[in-house]
Amino acid sequence: MLELREVKVSRGVLRGERGREASDLPDRYRGERLVRKEEFIAPGVPTALIERRGLSPCPEATNLVCAEIEKDGRKHLLIPEAAAAWKQLRPSAQKEGIEIYIVSAYRSIFRQAEIIRSKILAGQSIEKILMVCAPPGYSEHHSGRAVDLATPGVKRLELDFENSAAFRWLHENAQNFGYTLSYPRGNSKGYAYEPWHWCYSFT
Repeated sequence: MLELREVKVSRGVLRGERGREASDLPDRYRGERLVRKEEFIAPGVPTALIERRGLSPCPEATNLVCAEIEKDGRKHLLIPEAAAAWKQLRPSAQKEGIEIYIVSAYRSIFRQAEIIRSKILAGQSIEKILMVCAPPGYSEHHSGRAVDLATPGVKRLELDFENSAAFRWLHENAQNFGYTLSYPRGNSKGYAYEPWHWCYSFT
């Protein structure tokens, strides 16, 4: 029977009540909910692996707005600045005949833990899981700045996205709207290449 180990996150402040730790964050993170590291439990995530890869905690955003709504009614949330930039980026691409849409945006720490746990229960090793999925508390999606993108005719969250006109457009233009590719090939964080994952940086 598979044993699920629970290991406390060893670095940084995550989410929960406002407090003294908030003053240590950059101005753009002020007012977000934080939790002291000893209060958060990550399912089966070795702290040594987190430290070896130099992963940094991502505070969980609370000031979120709807950036996009899918046809099925699912809402994709981002912080206001990232949403505003996205609402400029997408129409700009459309003017050039490029259709891009969001398939994932804000994701809570709790949801990230659920994803990790389900993969462990499916028999995947934690090392393999963490090549494609950030540990709870360390995903850019927590920040409300990251988006996973797709385009018609290409299967979602697959490497084929790299060969699409949408990816080529993003590669040339996304930075003009504050979005950059988070995990290129050979990235320093040890994640697998994700041509669909882009993150907004404050300008």
